[in-house]
Amino acid sequence: MPTPSVKPRILVTRAIFPDIVEQLSQHFEVESNPDDADWSADELARRLQDKTGVMTFGVERITAPLLAQCPKLKICANMTVGYNNFDLDAMTAAGVLGTNAPDVLTETTADFGFALLMATARRVSEGEHFLRAGLWTRWSYDMFSGAEVHGSTLGIIGMGRIGQGIARRGALGFGMQVVYHNRSRLDAATEAECRATYVGKEELLRTADHVVLVVPYSAASHHTIGAAELALMKPSATLVNIARGGIVDDAALAAALRDKRIAAAGLDVFEGEPSVHPDLLTVPNVVLTPHIASATVGTRRAMAQMAVDNLVGYLVHGKAKTPLNAAAV
Repeated sequence: MPTPSVKPRILVTRAIFPDIVEQLSQHFEVESNPDDADWSADELARRLQDKTGVMTFGVERITAPLLAQCPKLKICANMTVGYNNFDLDAMTAAGVLGTNAPDVLTETTADFGFALLMATARRVSEGEHFLRAGLWTRWSYDMFSGAEVHGSTLGIIGMGRIGQGIARRGALGFGMQVVYHNRSRLDAATEAECRATYVGKEELLRTADHVVLVVPYSAASHHTIGAAELALMKPSATLVNIARGGIVDDAALAAALRDKRIAAAGLDVFEGEPSVHPDLLTVPNVVLTPHIASATVGTRRAMAQMAVDNLVGYLVHGKAKTPLNAAAV
């Protein structure tokens, strides 16, 4: 009798929809984490030593020391679009493919970015806290007066898919003048579609009423917004970060908010998350959310499905859908 083929072994590092694990089980021997336990780097390396693939969630550091302990590993499939948890050079050297989940979360994340902009500009969190504390006893003409959104100037730093989605919402939905800064200028057709004008970073910071950050994290983008950049912004301006923690110097931002050097901020990401800089918790003029910009059921399912498709595509059919680097099967 022929010997049954052995399924490749893969690891799913965090809890995920049960049917996603079931899909993977049709092709692989799956070790999952239904209890959503937090694994140390050593524990992750131990569990990966006999695995061919892994489904990651954007927080697991895939580094050269880890890869040295995992000789069978061939693919790391991030469920997220961001992949600053991957050392791609080390992965390429080790023959390990990295993949991510672009496109499927673009519109949902742009929706949330604009929701956070609106909540920040219109002081929604401050007003809710005031009401819940039982402090609302009468109306006054200047109570929680915020900044105009319609007709104002929207500045976007990072004009990829999500940045473009935010630009369209601002220009077409709210009649905003959109300016943007990016590593490279968009083509004329895309600028026209987004009704966006390319400007230098300093000009954007000086002129925008609302600044939204959508840049990927790297060593080059670390503290894209620090004390010097905050000093360029209008005292009436707002800052929204839906990119990655580390894009903003959180300590410098907290100081600027406390001193009213800018009006308000909205943050979905933080340096060292899930920890939040304690000074940000003491200033009232900031809206804080726990990294939920892509959090709709449909989008999170689509992100997970993309990771499944990459694992199956690469390990079963020899071709991933969204490769990030070059690696041999």
